[in-house]
Amino acid sequence: MMKKIGVFTVLLSFGLGLTSWHPRHFHFADGKIKTLVIDAGHGGKDPGAHGDETWEKNVTLAIALELKMMLKEQHPELKIIMTRENDKFIELHNRAKTAYGNNADFFISIHCNANTSKVPFGSESYVMGLHKEGANLDLIMNENKSILMEDNYEKEYEGFDPSKPETYILFSLIKNGFLKQSISLAKKCESHFVANGKSSRGVKQAGFLVLWKAATPSILIETGFISNKDDEKFLNSEAGRKSIATSVFKAIGDYNKEME
Repeated sequence: MMKKIGVFTVLLSFGLGLTSWHPRHFHFADGKIKTLVIDAGHGGKDPGAHGDETWEKNVTLAIALELKMMLKEQHPELKIIMTRENDKFIELHNRAKTAYGNNADFFISIHCNANTSKVPFGSESYVMGLHKEGANLDLIMNENKSILMEDNYEKEYEGFDPSKPETYILFSLIKNGFLKQSISLAKKCESHFVANGKSSRGVKQAGFLVLWKAATPSILIETGFISNKDDEKFLNSEAGRKSIATSVFKAIGDYNKEME
């Protein structure tokens, strides 16, 4: 009898991520996004990062709702599903369940970056993968530690401890069957951010739990550094949030045209 020792046993035994290559997510023949899950990061008792005047959870929700409105108006054929539409705490695993439970074609998680230094600025988009830099690991650990606010998180995440750097080795064994699609949309988002006058730090790979659990093409967008004075001012303005939502909106349109 094999003892249950969590996700490491499964990964080391099969060399495959628990949610990679899930067959029910290949229901779309042309690769276009028909069902989209928009995830406003954090919420409720989990405020996320904060700047001098702004909490991440409020910025992400405002951008998510703006994006939803744009898509509903211009692309009524799309099915849009929100993980939250108010200031509510949603567990990471339930955010992911919203994606695979609705056979979503894509999962977009919206966040704000933060740093102990007030110097870094600009957007960056992440796809599922192994972190490669210490700075990235700090960001990943900060985002993943939201699970510590969840009840029974040890069971839901099979022993994963977001506070221990060594546990992130598991992501080097995950084979992401949706990497190509994820990178494609992430690059388009960053290109439109630049076109709209925002600085971009590019597309990166990292071990975000919400992307791992989503089991569908997915990206996590860090819309800017809430710890940077200029970025925070931009994120805290209606014009800034609309600019970000517009960039993502255009990227989705470009992605679907490319799939045609």
